[in-house]
Amino acid sequence: MNKNTLIIGFMLFAFFFGSGNLIFPPKLGFESGQFFIPDMLGFILTGVGLPLAVLMIGSKYDGGYQHALAKIHPWFSVALLSAIYLTIAPFFVIPRTGAVAYEMAVLPFLQATNWTSLFIFTVIYYAISLWLSINPSKLVDRIGAILTPILFVTVLALIIIAFIKLGANPASIALPNYDGKAFFIGFLEGYNTMDMIASVAFSVLVMNAISQKLGKRADLFVETTKSGLIAISALALIYLSLGWIGNHLPISSDEMTQVADKGQNIGTFILNKSAVLGFGSSGGVVLGLIASLACLTTTVGLTVSASEYFHKIFPKIGAVKLSYKSYAITFTLIGFILANQGLSAVIDKSIPVLLVLYPITMTAMILLGLHLIKPLPAIAKQVSLALVTMVSVLSVVGVSVPLNEYSMQWLPFAAAGLIVGLIIDNLKR
Repeated sequence: MNKNTLIIGFMLFAFFFGSGNLIFPPKLGFESGQFFIPDMLGFILTGVGLPLAVLMIGSKYDGGYQHALAKIHPWFSVALLSAIYLTIAPFFVIPRTGAVAYEMAVLPFLQATNWTSLFIFTVIYYAISLWLSINPSKLVDRIGAILTPILFVTVLALIIIAFIKLGANPASIALPNYDGKAFFIGFLEGYNTMDMIASVAFSVLVMNAISQKLGKRADLFVETTKSGLIAISALALIYLSLGWIGNHLPISSDEMTQVADKGQNIGTFILNKSAVLGFGSSGGVVLGLIASLACLTTTVGLTVSASEYFHKIFPKIGAVKLSYKSYAITFTLIGFILANQGLSAVIDKSIPVLLVLYPITMTAMILLGLHLIKPLPAIAKQVSLALVTMVSVLSVVGVSVPLNEYSMQWLPFAAAGLIVGLIIDNLKR
């Protein structure tokens, strides 16, 4: 394995390792107690395995997901990818990362949140993000070779010190609902990180980076798999470590009451407490640095991928030509404006759209994966996706759908649509 493959893998790790990835594992570790191992295995299977599978599937199609989805239907490709890029980039993740970075890096040092401090922080944050994004040809070196090592070393320092301080502590006591269900709970939590959608956006960046660093003759599938394995190995290691910290960090009943009264996320509380335990009064600064770097690299990755996609699909609107830089500036400004509405507002407005997009994207990825094993007729994919789209919309507007409480309501309809589509194709023949 050469140096460039390693750098691309680190770049991909940094893109995936956003703020949510910091919070989920310690929460699961605390709640799972003595069922920690099966719980974290389930989380890693879907939280890490699904994104890797999506990257590998995309690399097997000439032209990536844009061309692969176009074979289902050209307009479906444009509609789904545009919705994915717009939702997870300027209208959700880009503003969310800025707001989360502020809440973890700045807010702990203030008495209360205020508009001025949020505005100043986001001006600096998005200015740095835009500078990193404006020249995508330098993205691999700036993220993979500079920011990722800083992020990785900082997280490892927190983990190692926590291991030393907490090594003799017993595991927490599992919540009652984990008994016999730990693996499935972890499986659903990893599924709900929605990193699978992000991997659709990041796949084109990985393939472009491979062509740029290793040459156009490089085997995209092999090199994507290598880079993906580097990224998910680092993610899995950090997930397990952060989960272990949550599993062994002592939390009193009074602290749990305070967390509940404040409406604070238990994962955030565990991270803050472990940072103070490891680094003393400067622990908040260390955690703020980790959160800011994790958020920033994700912001940059999404800005670049969304800007490159829309510049390729819509190089001009009417008589107005739109450059890559104009898209990058526009998406950064949208993220900046929305971030200043606050984290809760960003999440509340975006969740319904994500709940519709995720099942459709999952179904499309499964169908494209099956197509690699045995070619499927277009009508089978179209019927399956049409049913899943209908069910996803109905479940979001409040219609009771089986398996909705497990976020799996789309799965039987996807299977039924595939079978119906295959029957229709056979009848046509």
